[in-house]
Amino acid sequence: MTNKRNAKIIASGMMVPEQVVPNSYFNELLGMDVDTWLRENVQIFERRWAEEGAAISDLIVGACEKALNKANLKPEDIDLLIVATDTPEYISPSTASIVQDKMQLVNAGTFDINTACAGFVTALDTGAKFIQADEQYKYVLVVGAYMMSKFLNLHDKKTVNLFADGAGAVVLKAVNDGSGMLQSQLRTKGEFNEWMGIYGGGSKNPASQEVLDKGLEKLQFVKKIPTEINPTVWTEMIREVCHKEGVEVNEVKHFFFTQININTIFETMDNLGIDRSRATTVMHHYGYTGSACIPMAYSMADEDNTINDGDLMIFMGSGGGLAFACTLFRK
Repeated sequence: MTNKRNAKIIASGMMVPEQVVPNSYFNELLGMDVDTWLRENVQIFERRWAEEGAAISDLIVGACEKALNKANLKPEDIDLLIVATDTPEYISPSTASIVQDKMQLVNAGTFDINTACAGFVTALDTGAKFIQADEQYKYVLVVGAYMMSKFLNLHDKKTVNLFADGAGAVVLKAVNDGSGMLQSQLRTKGEFNEWMGIYGGGSKNPASQEVLDKGLEKLQFVKKIPTEINPTVWTEMIREVCHKEGVEVNEVKHFFFTQININTIFETMDNLGIDRSRATTVMHHYGYTGSACIPMAYSMADEDNTINDGDLMIFMGSGGGLAFACTLFRK
């Protein structure tokens, strides 16, 4: 029996800014010891921030070029580019259109996706389904990118020391060998939409002096989101996609999570009864990179040659909104 057409991850790449910002910077900035808390509670030791004048498309191009090189593809081979970000270059046009021009992806359609930090997994699901559904798509480039340093209030101790910049990309290829995306699931808890976000610059609060005075153009944690939400929802979604595919969770070799809090990752792995070492983590030296952290983690594992053909992989993302996305892939 011939396997159905599917989307396989064949290559990856990541890019971060050169500027390293250590925890000690925030000790001086905030006049208090935040380094100890960051090390002990979230295991962030340093992060990368973009230089003044840098654009998110620069990081995306760097990550995409690495992925294309590993896949031995040319820009004209790409049929579709999907960029997942909630820190776009502009409100309009899309960041994907800018990247398409910079890279000369002359045959690629493009669009952006914004489900905040769940964006990459949402885009991965979307890109895979384009390939599954339509034979004109052979190669799809999927990106998660983040430049939140541009939207931080330097005096807000709740946000300024966590967030960072980066981009990760994967190439999806049409195959029919039994590999690729097996299951996926999206969820939203929209009742949390006013709890965390960037609330200025859009149609409700257009850019103005009043918006600037209120700090609405900067990232805000309006209310503390209950810490149990992520591990509870992550555990449920992972179990459900595995059950739907007819595999046991302990058969999954690699887990790639949203990386804002390592304890959330550990709690989820403990809930699932899986050794914590199967979850690749990148926050230690790159900080919290939002929609970029999952493809960055995948790229690091891919670069280390720890992912073997046939391995089952879970991608589990969550972000403001609240949005959740989970996919199960076979390498």
